[in-house]
Amino acid sequence: MGHGDSKLSSSSVTEKKASRRARFKQRLHIGHYIRHRTANSNGNANGNGNGKGSSSSQKLISADNFAGIALFTLLRAEMQFKDKWIACLSLGEQTFRTKTSDNTDKPVWNSEKKLLLEQNGPHVARISVYETNKLSSNTLVGYCEIDLLEFLTQGIRTSYAEKGGKGIKGKRSDSDSDTEIINLLDPSVPGKVVGSISISCSIEDPIETQKGFVRRILSIVDFNEDGMLSLSEFSDLIDAFGNQLATSKKEELFKAADKNGDGVVSMDELAALLTFQQEKEPLLNCCPVCGEVLNISDQLNSMIHLTLCFDEGTGNQVMTGGFLTDKQASYGWFFKLSEWAHFSSYDVGIRSGSSASHILVYDRKSQRLVEEIIDKKIVLSMRAIYQSKVGLGLMDVGVKELLQSISEKQGARMDSPESAADIPKFVESYKGQINLAEVKYPLEQFKTFNEFFIRELKPGSRPISSPECDNIAVCAADCRLMAFKTVDDSSRFWIKGRKFSVEGLLGKEMCSNAFVDGTLVIFRLAPQDYHRFHVPVSGTIEQFVDIPGCLYTVNPIAVNSKYCNVFTENKRVVSIISTVDFGKVAFVAIGATMVGSITFTRKKGDYVKKGDEFGYFSFGGSTVICVFEKNSIAIDEDLLANSSRSLETLVCVGMRLGISTKSS
Repeated sequence: MGHGDSKLSSSSVTEKKASRRARFKQRLHIGHYIRHRTANSNGNANGNGNGKGSSSSQKLISADNFAGIALFTLLRAEMQFKDKWIACLSLGEQTFRTKTSDNTDKPVWNSEKKLLLEQNGPHVARISVYETNKLSSNTLVGYCEIDLLEFLTQGIRTSYAEKGGKGIKGKRSDSDSDTEIINLLDPSVPGKVVGSISISCSIEDPIETQKGFVRRILSIVDFNEDGMLSLSEFSDLIDAFGNQLATSKKEELFKAADKNGDGVVSMDELAALLTFQQEKEPLLNCCPVCGEVLNISDQLNSMIHLTLCFDEGTGNQVMTGGFLTDKQASYGWFFKLSEWAHFSSYDVGIRSGSSASHILVYDRKSQRLVEEIIDKKIVLSMRAIYQSKVGLGLMDVGVKELLQSISEKQGARMDSPESAADIPKFVESYKGQINLAEVKYPLEQFKTFNEFFIRELKPGSRPISSPECDNIAVCAADCRLMAFKTVDDSSRFWIKGRKFSVEGLLGKEMCSNAFVDGTLVIFRLAPQDYHRFHVPVSGTIEQFVDIPGCLYTVNPIAVNSKYCNVFTENKRVVSIISTVDFGKVAFVAIGATMVGSITFTRKKGDYVKKGDEFGYFSFGGSTVICVFEKNSIAIDEDLLANSSRSLETLVCVGMRLGISTKSS
């Protein structure tokens, strides 16, 4: 949950806090920091320690190799109906939330947060506005997405709709040139505007970054609040830094800092000491808040790290942090109480026990964590069946057959004309995750639920990465993806069934020695996804083999269970694609609970281009697994990095998957 004030301590941080901060380690190691100034700034610093923005001219910076701190402020909103409101700001793996505004139709927050921006890091921020319900979860009513680097570098005031990625131009406020007014979109209806929100964003001057950090650490130990440090206060600060060498030289350091000999150390004197010592003999070898070792050769980057940590660690900013997703930040107190009572943890990784209540995935497009929508009753039932010996024991006394019967009956029902009435309710239950603007035909044209479930998309909705380069493989489905260099890696980080093997997955007939220690890519489709799958590589389809089996769920709760062998026991169809660049690629379409059928739209002997449609799953969740021959593909590093954290990556058909290592 979110956290408030916390004091700087010289003791080691707790394991819980360390693990939370560890999620952001790669985000806090910054490359070269460029001191961006404008011709009109006249040497004046942008930031002032209070998070206030500067003139709009100082927003325009160079995006090349940029890394720095952005001061982002959520000012106010105008909504189309009255309620109490909170707003959440999400960037990368961090989410922050405002306090509840009591203004019912024009909420005012004036809440700010410092954000780390990098050219190669997350820079698309999502703002979500919720109407509050204190008992359980609050209701998402509007959102917008803003590319902050584009906002700051080009002066383009554009909100990016999640649906279709189309920009909606924000309106410039005439009374305040630093404020931008952005339309809030309805998560259920594409393009519908439900209100607007006023924001400001500016870059903090690097010199002010350093000064701001010094102000913060000075305020923590300046007990009489006179803006000066006495020897005893200075000694407490050195102790808090945890540097044993500096602790033994406190009086010497105090005299070195007290340049004017007045017996106290001012803010400027402390800043000068830190700067001098960082180059000579650093006082801070590691961050007192998160414990991360600092790069002593890069003083300014260390200051950026420390400034962000101290802002979050001391609670000086108005916006509360410590959340992973906007959904988590929006939960009411009743949900938090139930989470506490079940000793649940809201985090990425293996889904076991009560932590399986939440499924978090990393959205590759927005570079942000999102929570997958799944009915809580279904979660409880899956945990009972798949994560206990008793539950799996029931499979041997008829439950396995019952799942098969239910899936067949449900599949038949979804092909009936009456099932069309379920389409609007289905879309509403997954609002914000089904983009109707991409669907080829309007909803009223679908005569059954399954017709909608296997819907086609408009041409161009899924662009194919490097379409003319057959040595680049692409993602085969809209899905949550896991990728592993070897089967051993997949068992270590994700698949916990004790009997999983490539031979068990493909069957003896289709499994060659080259596949046994090959690269494994898992594409998990959830019910709300576009359910047509596509070929990831160009080549010729050699054969298809049907393998009968069960219909277990392919949800991570089952995949992560040591009692269940989902991929090797479920019904599946194995096909082999022969390629020039990757050798042979095994493509396995796996059925799951409620999946009526697996249908292929290509046949044996067909030549296919990467990105071509290959087939579709009827109603239910389902999975595709691709097995590449050993040493034939280099999977993209971001996909491997997330998978090594047991974190699925949300991808779309046609996104880049990796490159052939066989190409000359």
